[in-house]
Amino acid sequence: MTAEDSLGDASTGTVDLSRPDLYINRELSLLEFNRRVLDLARDENMPLLERLRFLCISSTNMDEFFEVRVSGLKQQIALGISTPGPDNLSAAEQLARVGETAHALVDEQYRVFNEELVPALSAESIRFVRRTHWSPEQAEWVKRYFHRELQPVLSPLGLDPSHPFPRILNKSLNFVITLEGKDAFGRDSGFAVVQAPRSLPRLIQIPKELCYADYGFVFLSSIIHAHVGDLFPGMHITGCYQFRVTRNTELFVEEEEIDDLKRALEGELPSRNYGEAVRLEVADDCPRDVAIFLMQKFHLAAEDLYQVNGPVNLNRLAAVIDLVDRPDLKFSPFTPVMPKGYNEDNIFASLDKRDILVHHPYESFNAVVDFLRQAARDEDVLAIKQTLYRTGTQSRIVDLLIEAARAGKEVTAVVELRARFDEAANITLASRLQEAGAHVVYGVVGYKTHAKLLLVVRRHKGKMRRYVHLGTGNYHGGTARTYTDIGLFTADRVIGEDVHKVFQQLTGLGRAKRLRKLLESPFTLHKGILDRIRRETQAAQAGRPARIIARMNALIEPQVIRALYKASQAGVQIDLIVRGVCALRPGIPGVSENIRVRSVLGRFLEHSRVYFFQNDGGESEIFCSSADWMQRNFFRRVEMAFPIEDHLLAARVKSETLDLYLADNCQAWELQADGSYRRVKPGRQKPRAAQNMLLKKINGME
Repeated sequence: MTAEDSLGDASTGTVDLSRPDLYINRELSLLEFNRRVLDLARDENMPLLERLRFLCISSTNMDEFFEVRVSGLKQQIALGISTPGPDNLSAAEQLARVGETAHALVDEQYRVFNEELVPALSAESIRFVRRTHWSPEQAEWVKRYFHRELQPVLSPLGLDPSHPFPRILNKSLNFVITLEGKDAFGRDSGFAVVQAPRSLPRLIQIPKELCYADYGFVFLSSIIHAHVGDLFPGMHITGCYQFRVTRNTELFVEEEEIDDLKRALEGELPSRNYGEAVRLEVADDCPRDVAIFLMQKFHLAAEDLYQVNGPVNLNRLAAVIDLVDRPDLKFSPFTPVMPKGYNEDNIFASLDKRDILVHHPYESFNAVVDFLRQAARDEDVLAIKQTLYRTGTQSRIVDLLIEAARAGKEVTAVVELRARFDEAANITLASRLQEAGAHVVYGVVGYKTHAKLLLVVRRHKGKMRRYVHLGTGNYHGGTARTYTDIGLFTADRVIGEDVHKVFQQLTGLGRAKRLRKLLESPFTLHKGILDRIRRETQAAQAGRPARIIARMNALIEPQVIRALYKASQAGVQIDLIVRGVCALRPGIPGVSENIRVRSVLGRFLEHSRVYFFQNDGGESEIFCSSADWMQRNFFRRVEMAFPIEDHLLAARVKSETLDLYLADNCQAWELQADGSYRRVKPGRQKPRAAQNMLLKKINGME
């Protein structure tokens, strides 16, 4: 029975918009997103090595899914917490459905690797040389490599009462060994463990003349498997099986109970790699009794076991992409351009005339770096304030803030220490900034500072003037080349005052001051979005044109979804471009037949958040934002949505981030009412891929 069948034609009566069957489960929707990523690994229109990259991304995504989402469900069950979402599924029900879907998805990952990518790579003279197919010459080379490079750093551990089962690092490669015989001390435990240090490469390139191909690789696991007997002299090896365990990576810091968040996080970070186990991956030839032995050691059940046909760490295959010099099998390189109107000698003079828009990655992140560089070295600049969420370990942005502080400018950095998996890097950069004399604060207790704001206060014609950069993405030079994001430079007086007020909130104490143009979480963004959806609803009810187009990474907030359902019932035409998780069910008669949801995936990670409201009776509104439509973004984070008021820039944002994506018929998937996705095909239409069209339009690439 489909979702439509279960609901019937709801237009004949009042529909309870809080009904659980109107909402898609968040965890299952996230797995559907990963299925779409894996679909790109199967796409023969993609360059072959990029297909391999998408397979690795899907593997990495699954790792994080278990580390964060599955571990959260397990914790709820262990603590007896029942907090079902709008779909009303308990944690146990979610875990059961997730397990079934995840097992099928992992099986498909390995099928794609073994049956599609390996043969395709081999046809391009890129080969993975399996242990069972080594020639005598290859076997001899591998033997020498093992004794020269591997054996000195491996520490085999026999298991007995004085050698208990070792602590296994999260996502590390390990081997469980079954053996017979007694060692020099008369011990005979039957089991041993070999841990592969993370410093060892998981793929080893063998000489071209030995592999009969341009590029040949041997898996580290194959080398260890072939020579594991050398680690246990005099013993008879009866089995060697690779395994990997995934753990809960949540950091447990009670912010209200500590005096120094930075020091508390520093204390917790070492424990991240040894949280509760949530998944066990083993080789598919691992005997049942050995798998049970491992499950018992990690306190896992049968449903937590994943037996795989290949290396247990597919994401390490990404090394091949860098090792293989085949440009024809990769995306064509491109050079980001500087945005139009940007004066690299005096950006402030440019902003005195009009706003400047930057569309990453097509336009260069150097525009942001250069803005900060000019601010750091301009004698008329008095103060710089910036939020930092993710910047990377080697950040030019941080270097320039340090330069500005050392030059005597007032530098304030709001560093979000709790950016998941970037805590260590952010602690380091916070320390560097403090040592340089910058004012460093860690945001607000209980709220992650996710807004992307950069404020420069400068003396202009005898008066103070504020120059601002606002963005949808992080101040990170690396991701700015692979993520799509929008940035706005402006000297608008009201926006500058709004941003100034936000920094006062973040660094000082006092009630939130009213912002005139910006929408801010946790204060006005949620209400502002609901008000605008209701305005479109009222216009449609009055028979006037009404339109909503919104683009984001995730849509799960129930009040917003109910408001969109009501707008659809009133006749508002709604298009949603949601890259990842979407809990809304489109196309349900009487509820959401006027809502269409699509996801676009491709070379770049779609990261921009853009909201368009037709606003009949007034000028249409378009906002760019750091916030997805999720509970955490609306209520537990400091987020910002900023209007694009320049008519030419607003038209450009709508065209480049919304219209082109609604027309995409090559890299788009449409969400169905049952929660599945259907890939859009060009058919007889001209193929249109939004990212390729933007590369051609902005960067001149064919």
